[in-house]
Amino acid sequence: MEGLKVSDANLVVCVHPSKGHRVSEAVLRELSSHLFQFSEIFDGVLLAYDVNIVEKNAKILPGIHPYFGVRLKAKLLLFSPEPNMLLEARVVKLTPESIHVIVLGFASAVIIDEDIREEFDYRTKNGKEVYCSKVHRRHVIKVGTMIRFLVKSLDKEILHICGSLKPSNTGSIHWLDKDFEEISLIDRSGTKRERENEMKMQEHAVVGGKEISLGNGQIKKSKKRRLIEES
Repeated sequence: MEGLKVSDANLVVCVHPSKGHRVSEAVLRELSSHLFQFSEIFDGVLLAYDVNIVEKNAKILPGIHPYFGVRLKAKLLLFSPEPNMLLEARVVKLTPESIHVIVLGFASAVIIDEDIREEFDYRTKNGKEVYCSKVHRRHVIKVGTMIRFLVKSLDKEILHICGSLKPSNTGSIHWLDKDFEEISLIDRSGTKRERENEMKMQEHAVVGGKEISLGNGQIKKSKKRRLIEES
């Protein structure tokens, strides 16, 4: 999925003097407070981190209430969606006017009817709301389906995304991946048949209006017959 990236960062975490005897705990707590929230510092949503404290001796920062500045190196997993990126999400609600999804379990997104391609038709099937493709009957979107959609716009502060199912490479991930595998199998089988046909053509030739085999045994016999005729 697009929008995920790993970044290396050099950070300084401010620790209250009362936490001076538990610096590592204070650092992890401070970083944890930024999880699943958009941060302008990181330019994304912090999903996970791996920390290595560089200096064990923290420096006192100037101020009325002095804090300790702890330097550390961190590897950060960030979620930074942008327009025109392809994201994956789980469907949580369907209506005739919209599809509601959750991205990575915390960010909400909605796809309204004008951004759903005409191929999909909303209907009730076995008492459940679904979006069925009129082109491919097995391409169905329902609650619980993992879909791939295009980011149309987003509000970073509240982590709300407006998506689109207009492109042909969007929809149910299960169907899209399965369809791609079937196309690959067809391509591979077609290539195999072409190679077999070429081998058959190489093994046979037409001489004097008659088809003869060009196998090793036939080549030897043909050479022997030609030598007899020439003598």
